[in-house]
Formats: sequence, structure tokens, C-alpha cells
Amino acid sequence: MKYEIRYKPAFASIFVTLDPGDSITAEAGAMTSMDGQLSMQTQFSGGLISGLLKKFFGGESLFVNVFTNNTSQPLTVVLNQSCIGDIEKYDLNHGEICLQQGAYIAHTPGVNMGVAWAGFSSFFAGEGLFKLKLTGRGSVLFGAYGGITKKHVSGEFIVDSGHLVAYPANMKLSIKLAGGLIGSVTSGEGIVSKLSGQGDIYLQSRSIDGLVRFLSSKIR
Repeated sequence: MKYEIRYKPAFASIFVTLDPGDSITAEAGAMTSMDGQLSMQTQFSGGLISGLLKKFFGGESLFVNVFTNNTSQPLTVVLNQSCIGDIEKYDLNHGEICLQQGAYIAHTPGVNMGVAWAGFSSFFAGEGLFKLKLTGRGSVLFGAYGGITKKHVSGEFIVDSGHLVAYPANMKLSIKLAGGLIGSVTSGEGIVSKLSGQGDIYLQSRSIDGLVRFLSSKIR
């Protein structure tokens, strides 16, 4: 299997070449185009229970599609995300990574999908009660609105709510006011997320919530 991320950073798309016998799992609706000889099978995302939790508590799709090359020649499928922005690849080596709502695009065989309790702090930060958690060994492809920055954290790190895309599952996520009560309101920052631990996190340069607030102010 070979994959190439083209049109970075604003309009990134994933071009996946599946060799005979290869397969890749993708979020429902992520396929832009594919060779007609590819086989596509729809299944529950991570199983029925995990799929239901993702759908109703994590804001994710209930289904995923598995694309398989059952021919004797290489075939191509193009995958994308619903919003404009960048796409990154994360290689799992028996580790765990959590993704924000809507960030997941696809994963290779060897990676398992599930959900993890994110806590009420994540809910009040606008990130949902549950996080999509991917474990095992393989590659995870995820996207974000705007550009993606990789940041190594050792200790504590503050992220404005809506800009955190992915982080290791062993890191602790909590929320706090950006400043004091008055300062948090007057600064416009409000609630921020605090990450504690060590590992690589991924941030998006833009926020969908920020875009919605901006557009709402223009159409009142």
C-alpha cells in the first residue's frame, strides 16, 4: 500500500494505491473517487456498541467503509475530509491516540477503533463526552480545519478550545479559565484546555466554532 497527501495545506487529499490484497478503512463519506474494480464494504465503526457511542456521544459517523483490492493489479482510491484544511498521518506502534470530533479519515489494517471516556471537562470545552481512540499498530490519517502543527509537550500546555486535533491517550485533558473570571470574559478567550503529560499533540490553525461565530455576526 502506498499513499500520498496532495494539495497541502489548504485542500489536502489522500491518494491511496492499494496493491493486490490490500485494504484500507475510511470514514463514511470520505471517498472522493476510486477505481471501479475496488470492493467496498460498509460496517459498524469499531463494532456496534462503539459505533453507537461514537454516533450519539462523540459526534462521529456510525459506519465506516472498507476498500479492498481483490484484483491482480494496483488500484487507487482518493479520500478526503468534509472541511477544507490539512491532513496528517500518525504511525501507531502499539500506542493509543485520541482524535477530536470529525478529525478521523482513515486507518490501515492493524489499527483498532474504539471510544474512550473524555470526561466532563472535555464536554464543557466543546469536545464531547467521548473521544475516538485508535490503538494497535499501523497508520492513522486525520484532518483538520486549517493547517496542522505538531507540538511536543513535556509538562503542561494550554490550547484554546476547538484547536486541539489529536493527542496521546495517556495525556490528561482538563479545562480552565484563560485568566480570572473577568479577564477570561473580557479577553475573549473564555475556557481553554490544559494538557498534562508527555507526547506529541496536533493543533489546527483555525477553529470551526470560530468560523461559525464570525459568520453568525455577519448575518444578524
